[in-house]
Amino acid sequence: MNLRKDALAILQATSRTFYIPISRLPEGLQEAVASGYLCMRAIDEVEDHPDLDNATKAKLLRNMSLGLQGFPNQCGVEHWTEGMESVVNILPEVSLRLDDWARLAPPEIAPRIWDSTAAMADRMAHWAEQDWVVSSEADLDRYTFSVAGAVGLLLSDLWGWYDNTQTSRAEAIGFGRGLQAVNILRNHKEDLQRGADFYPDGWTDEQMHEYARRNLALADAYTDDLKPGPVKEFCKLPLVLAHGTLDALVKGQEKLSRTQVILLVQKALQAAAI
Repeated sequence: MNLRKDALAILQATSRTFYIPISRLPEGLQEAVASGYLCMRAIDEVEDHPDLDNATKAKLLRNMSLGLQGFPNQCGVEHWTEGMESVVNILPEVSLRLDDWARLAPPEIAPRIWDSTAAMADRMAHWAEQDWVVSSEADLDRYTFSVAGAVGLLLSDLWGWYDNTQTSRAEAIGFGRGLQAVNILRNHKEDLQRGADFYPDGWTDEQMHEYARRNLALADAYTDDLKPGPVKEFCKLPLVLAHGTLDALVKGQEKLSRTQVILLVQKALQAAAI
């Protein structure tokens, strides 16, 4: 089995936002970033699964964390679903193959990816047990760090490992938080229908927009400081789409059209070359 080719196929099926920039990364860095993305997507699918109760989610997430901490001997699906084998029938392939995605990363940086994903799984378990109650901006900061800001930190470590690119860690957190805040805005109606609300008490769309813009400003600074090339391209693509999505939401659109996405991707690629 060609694990790299398989990973890209799963990536293409699960994320239109990140498939393009990951597929354009050079060898070595591509495997590392794809490993990180798919490992985190594997736990994210457990966190968001509509047919699992919170207690089951928390147990699975903690088991996945322990599996990554014990990689490779305890990371197979048979280990982290022990005693809950029935969930295998309802979890998506990207989750069931966590051990494959953990194995995809180059050996010299793989432990950093396992550590980051394991920590995120533990944080997600905490939020599942708290029923994702976000009452204040402090709660929102904690949640967006747990599921996205920490991704920015991992990416900074991957850039440093690959070619010694140095970045601001504070801006890296803003990069992750900003993208997550846009997702919260975009999915707000859908989240409410399933009983979840990531807006702090009393917040309006305008306040969440301001929170997103504030963090995207940090993301812009983070990306602008990168040298032209594949890393800058990787960051520019989702960032330009995030800004475009915010603009579309302000105009009353639920999401970007395919034509808008194509134009924004072209804009991002041009900007990454400067």
